[in-house]
Amino acid sequence: MTNRLLKVLLEGEALQGLSPLQEADRRQAVADLEVDNHFALLPTAIVGRADKPPPDGPFMLHLSVSEGRLVMDVRSTEDARLITFGLALGPFRRLIKDYQMLVDSYGTAMEEGREARIQAIDMGRRGLHNEGAELLLKRLQGKVSIDHETARRLFTLVCVLHQRI
Repeated sequence: MTNRLLKVLLEGEALQGLSPLQEADRRQAVADLEVDNHFALLPTAIVGRADKPPPDGPFMLHLSVSEGRLVMDVRSTEDARLITFGLALGPFRRLIKDYQMLVDSYGTAMEEGREARIQAIDMGRRGLHNEGAELLLKRLQGKVSIDHETARRLFTLVCVLHQRI
C-alpha cells in the first residue's frame, strides 16, 4: 500500500521529560501508526506542483514542535524531504491541556486503584482523542488525506510533543 506512513519519528527536547504514562502513549501511538494508517499527500499541498500528481508513499514522517507550530516533515523511504509544513498549535492548546490533565488524573487513579475513576478517565480520553482528531483533519485539509484513526494517533503525538511547552 502506497498511501501510508512507514515510519514516524518524533524530535525535540520535550521527549526527554516524559512521564511513564506519556512514554507509553507515545510508544503505542507510533507502533499503531506504523502498523495501520492512511496518509496521502494531496496535489494542493505542494506549491508549484498542483498540475502534477503528488509523490506516492510510503512515507516517513518526522514530527517536531518549533516556535509554537507542529512541524510535519514528510520524507520518502530514502529519507529525501518531500514537503514540510507547519500547523499553528493555538487551536490545539485547550485540548492538549485537557489531555495532559486526564493523563495526570489517570496516573493518580491507577496508584489509588480506583477502577470506576479509571474507566471514566478512559472515556474522557477517547472523547478528547476524537475532538483532537477532528481538529487535525480540518487543519490538514488540502495538504494531506488521513483517516480518523490516523488522526487520533497523530493527535496523541501532538500532545506528547507539546507536553512542556
